[in-house]
Amino acid sequence: MAKNKLSLHYLSLALAIALGALLRFWHLDYKPLWMDEVITAIFSFGKSYNDVPLDVVFPVERLQEVFTFQLGVSCSQIAQNVARYSTHPPLFFCWMYSWLGLMSPLGKEWVEKLRSLPALSGVGAIIVMYFINRTAFTPSAGIIAAGLMAVSPFTVYLSQEARHYTLPMLAVALALLGLIQIQQDLEKRQTVRFWVWLSWAILNSLSFYIHYFCILAFIAQIATLLSLMYWRRANILNKRKIWLALILSISGVTISFLPWLRVIVNHSNRAETDWLAPANFIAPFYQTLLNWVLMVIILPVEEQPLAVAIVCGLFMALFGIWVGWQVFKALQQLWSIPSTHLATLTLLNFSVWVLLEFFAIVYFLDKDITAIPRYSFVYYPSFCALLAASISKQNSKFILLLVGIISCVFVISNLAFQKPFKPEQVAQHMNFEPAVPIMVVMAYRDYQDVALGLSFGLALEPLRESKVAVDKGNFTSVAPSNSPLPASPQFAFFKQSPDFKSVWQQFSQLSIPATSNLNLWIIGPGRKHHDYPQQVRFALKTHCNIDPNQYYRLGVPYQLYRCRNL
Repeated sequence: MAKNKLSLHYLSLALAIALGALLRFWHLDYKPLWMDEVITAIFSFGKSYNDVPLDVVFPVERLQEVFTFQLGVSCSQIAQNVARYSTHPPLFFCWMYSWLGLMSPLGKEWVEKLRSLPALSGVGAIIVMYFINRTAFTPSAGIIAAGLMAVSPFTVYLSQEARHYTLPMLAVALALLGLIQIQQDLEKRQTVRFWVWLSWAILNSLSFYIHYFCILAFIAQIATLLSLMYWRRANILNKRKIWLALILSISGVTISFLPWLRVIVNHSNRAETDWLAPANFIAPFYQTLLNWVLMVIILPVEEQPLAVAIVCGLFMALFGIWVGWQVFKALQQLWSIPSTHLATLTLLNFSVWVLLEFFAIVYFLDKDITAIPRYSFVYYPSFCALLAASISKQNSKFILLLVGIISCVFVISNLAFQKPFKPEQVAQHMNFEPAVPIMVVMAYRDYQDVALGLSFGLALEPLRESKVAVDKGNFTSVAPSNSPLPASPQFAFFKQSPDFKSVWQQFSQLSIPATSNLNLWIIGPGRKHHDYPQQVRFALKTHCNIDPNQYYRLGVPYQLYRCRNL
């Protein structure tokens, strides 16, 4: 490259990284924590569910004790907690604990700090995507790959989740970079660089301990290598060295995961893995296509008026078809050009093998993982690389980047990729009468329900705090200015064991807080509307009558009871 072109090239890369960082860290604490992020917080703070007050009534402010960083916790202890209470490998949570320890004390900004490592991992993925396409195709294709990764609404959504999706996506991208290097060594250099194979094996080995789905990525990489070795066998020399490197790499990765093998077998049989519904025959195909569309564009369709949802959905579909047609034509060209044929073949191979694994899980294990867009992180790096290489010489790349930026603004503003179970909306429903004291009871079945209840409590606390702050400041509020301040919301977790009746039995042993009336909300995961009785009773002759106008279901049902002292 000429000096001026070289400067412009790296300036473009720096702008892509800066834009990606801005989109990922912008309003990082704007959305409330949802169930899965609460699970991340518990383990990453060095805590476990033993630190959650269960089967007792407590003020909602006490939840902050659960979400405080605990010093002196080892990775081994975190791994034990994860193995016992979760269905995930431990490395992400260990790294999160170390990361949060660097920023301790966390203070009131703890939600933003909790999400900062996934956001930073998302920025790292932008840089790796540049090197993937620079190595596989051209430097300009590398810039476009970095730009697409930076403005993808899908990756911005993942980057603002306090979950282990961007970190394994970064690991998969690094492994793909190693795979491209190996492919080029086999074809162009006719050599085996054992340090490349060693680095590739170590990356894959670490990724197994970050997310179990990285196992799928590793299998797809092995299948891709075997396919390349078969198709290009006439052009490949040093076959013995290649087979030796491949066998040693597979053996090393497998042996490194043996200490956790018993745990993953136990995790696969846990009830927490049964939440994925079986799919009908057709759904996985159109859901996969929808997931591809969401990687490049998303407009407000959730919780919107029907007319807005239809217009936005139609535009997304048409835009997806247009992009698909552009990419299809360009991929044919990449396939036909000798200098880009092998890289295209490698990335396509990897993507196809991952998709075949996804469909095998859907149809043979009866778990429709295609219904969950976030799981597409396994093959998004290869998808992004092929998309960028396809459009790198077309004017459509500017349209794609612009649409991506607009889509990211919708994601950041909580108009797209909204949090499951909508904790903020549940909290607003429960706080519809701010002057009346509140008690919330989570009738939990397992620890995931406990995490869900905690997310509702965390969303409710600031609403009640703002009410108290308004009253203390003598501003206009719902309650009369001379009325006493409402008591702190009370919270309780009661076990549904063996069924929902046990929850009502525990109620009969409770005394109502010292107030003449109370809004009692019962959250009953797995329950139907008819499971809620017309009346429940506390001790000391306190009756609570059902309010038929205050029943909701946002993922889980919750019902209001109005309680009065007799």
